[in-house]
Amino acid sequence: MKNFYFGNYNFHIGYNEKLSHLAYAAADFLLMPSRVEPCGLNQMYALRYGTIPIVRRIGGLKDTVLDMGDGGFGICHDQTSISDINHSIKRAIELYQNTKKKTLIKVGMEIDHSWIQ
Repeated sequence: MKNFYFGNYNFHIGYNEKLSHLAYAAADFLLMPSRVEPCGLNQMYALRYGTIPIVRRIGGLKDTVLDMGDGGFGICHDQTSISDINHSIKRAIELYQNTKKKTLIKVGMEIDHSWIQ
């Protein structure tokens, strides 16, 4: 059992710009259960790469990610409790198996978060 996951995971401690781009592009979902988030750019990077954000409704996350249940393009929860986060992850698993996911990805990638409107 010790080598069951051998070759299936990796980690990097430190800053690596190229690796961060690869991670956003390769992921299906980005989990951001922040307790505090005054701004938040990671969810916007994720959307641009076609990664669906799973966020807590707080600060900049609340302002930039609309829940798919409300006609949006992400998955949101209200608290950082295990049950709220677990419910969001279950919604993500259901979405992963649904063709609606492609529509959300496309909508998220087309959002213009620039200041020029």
